Amino acid sequence: MTVSRSSQADALAAIDQGGVVVYHRPGCGYCARLIRSVGRLAERATWVDIWADEDAAAYVRSVNDGNETVPTVVIDGVAFTNPKPSVVKAALER
Repeated sequence: MTVSRSSQADALAAIDQGGVVVYHRPGCGYCARLIRSVGRLAERATWVDIWADEDAAAYVRSVNDGNETVPTVVIDGVAFTNPKPSVVKAALER
């Protein structure tokens, strides 16, 4: 499953609309596990590569004590660092 590339501007719009946003980066094993775990539901989320968007990386650092820890997932406006896939899946199923 590949995810479409979005920007931080797309992410902020999705958050405003109650969507799920996943901040990730290439080569992240935890991100790959999340994609595999949620399956086709991944298409419902807005995915932002923090290595391709400095504003997105800055956001992730702001909610992770200065660290670029991914996946960072925003659900209902709340950021979760490396949440359980079941939490993300439940949010995407709504």
